[in-house]
Amino acid sequence: MTESLSSIAGVADVERIDGARADRAAPPALLVEVPHGADRRAHYDALRARMVGSLPEDLHVFFHVNTDVGAWDYGRRVAERVVAARPDRSALVVRCLVPRTFVDTNRFEDVKGDDLGKGGMTAGVAPYIHDPRDVALLLQLHRTYVDLCARAYETVCSAGGLALSPHTYGPRTMGIAKIDDQIVAALRAAHEPEAWASWPVRPEIDLLMRTADGTQYGPDGIEDALVAGYRAIGLEAVLGGTYTLHPSTQTWRWSTTYPGRVIGLEVRRDLLVDAYTPFDEMRVSAQAADRIAGPLADAIVARMT
Repeated sequence: MTESLSSIAGVADVERIDGARADRAAPPALLVEVPHGADRRAHYDALRARMVGSLPEDLHVFFHVNTDVGAWDYGRRVAERVVAARPDRSALVVRCLVPRTFVDTNRFEDVKGDDLGKGGMTAGVAPYIHDPRDVALLLQLHRTYVDLCARAYETVCSAGGLALSPHTYGPRTMGIAKIDDQIVAALRAAHEPEAWASWPVRPEIDLLMRTADGTQYGPDGIEDALVAGYRAIGLEAVLGGTYTLHPSTQTWRWSTTYPGRVIGLEVRRDLLVDAYTPFDEMRVSAQAADRIAGPLADAIVARMT
């Protein structure tokens, strides 16, 4: 069933995790799709080396500040926990390798920044990408990844399985007016101690399964289960505290295509790393990733048929 779902160099790592008693010919019961999984400096450097146009100086600073460090770590741990609890099932893990600094694979490719402002979203192809050759490369990578995901969601969700879209975000909402060629300077200014202290602190965990009008697309009862599960381990989960399901995102696409099947959330990344160093590569704590994964895995296993 998943023969056509395999890793693509420079685009995605794909891994199937089978339980000890799983039918390897059956569709996986869980998909973990990490659209912002390119969280290592090596991911950034690899794609930057393929690009020919000029970019803002020290753009790697934006990469480190804005990448979803830890999302792949806790997402994959959820898959491991689910399969351990249900050894008759399998999980499929898809990790995007395309840094969102250049093109965001969780956006529709033609979305522009002006369309996203109120939702706090970033555009598909970054606005500081000017060379047409780079735009063409990034759109090709975007389309390849989204096509892979479309097949993965179809394989899992159409067969009655569940999908998890794990994200992480920075600890504060910074007042960055726009993302453009001056983004690095804006970020440095926003992280000056006095400015940093003025930005609102984000919720520890933000559940992303509702649109702005309150329509809920996640599995029945999953929000209450996660709020209670995280509270039990001393963490606060809220419903759409910072973001909601935005119609510019692929997560919205999958959630509305497969209602009741897709789970989305943001985790504050300072809860996942050994030290929060926003301008440099951060190291994820395996213990912290496992802690975040626990309530998610429990809620998913409880909803498996």
